Amino acid sequence: MEKNNSIIHVILTGGVGSRLWPLSRKSQPKQYLEIFENKSLFEMTVERNSHLADKVMVVGNVDNHHLSGKVMNKTKTGYLNIVEATPRNTAAAIAFAAFASNPDDILIVTPSDHIIDKMGDYNNAIQEAISKAEEGFIITFGIIPTKPETGYGYIESKGDKVISFREKPNETTAKEFIARGNFLWNSGMFCFKAGILLEELKQFQPDVYEKAKSVWEGSREGFLDLDLSMEIPSISIDYAVMERSKKIKVVPASFSWSDLGSFESVYDYLVSKGHPIDSNGNMVIGCDSHTTFLGLKNTIFVHTDTANLILQKENSQDVKDIYNELERQNSDLLN
Repeated sequence: MEKNNSIIHVILTGGVGSRLWPLSRKSQPKQYLEIFENKSLFEMTVERNSHLADKVMVVGNVDNHHLSGKVMNKTKTGYLNIVEATPRNTAAAIAFAAFASNPDDILIVTPSDHIIDKMGDYNNAIQEAISKAEEGFIITFGIIPTKPETGYGYIESKGDKVISFREKPNETTAKEFIARGNFLWNSGMFCFKAGILLEELKQFQPDVYEKAKSVWEGSREGFLDLDLSMEIPSISIDYAVMERSKKIKVVPASFSWSDLGSFESVYDYLVSKGHPIDSNGNMVIGCDSHTTFLGLKNTIFVHTDTANLILQKENSQDVKDIYNELERQNSDLLN
């Protein structure tokens, strides 16, 4: 008997990876950089979920959808392309995917710029989420933390129940979360029936629901109208639905996960894959020339054709400040 609902992998491609400047630029955001064993994070995301889903949707923006298209062609993956005219945050992006689906379709929503290992554990977590989604719940994936990380949001949980969502903490609070033992990293991955998500969005954030619906209904071959899109409130799915709905469950997941949101996490990943460092923990990224570090420890030298960055690994979160300053100057170095 043919099932009447599909499992759809929804890939969100927003974000410019400002903490990975100068590698990540507006013209080539981090998810498209082929620096991970000659693959991009986007390509790895497509491959990782290819056997789990019947269909694929890519929600991108007008500036990067051609880059997504190249990856989809390379991997020979058929997909529905949803092209936002302007970024309106994750509530709208996810709503478009849900409007493009049948109400009973199960959507697995993932960002395109995360690294995931331990695929057995990953597949188990996805299957658990799908079965909970079939019961009418909206699932978020919480990663069992390995250290007090200040770059991630947290989920306070008890079993599969969500007690609260927490913003990115300072170091003291992060250590407290880890010590308490019932806090998970918020992965930004979700699983739900399209119709259930839209019902909850309509209840808790009707303005986003109505505006996104009219934008989707006015779309042409997946391209969304700019003027109508500007009317959609820019709000994350966490604020719009996850923190307010009574239908949320969390799957605590033990797969290896990083959003590669900083050079420190890129460093850790590259080291795990055998990328060379010297005896003092210094690393070169993007440069084949012989490079020597003298009197330095845990330093990362990032080379590109138009800009270099030299940083202490521990200062990785501050790269965003450089990016913001260049943005204020309207610098070509961001393009």
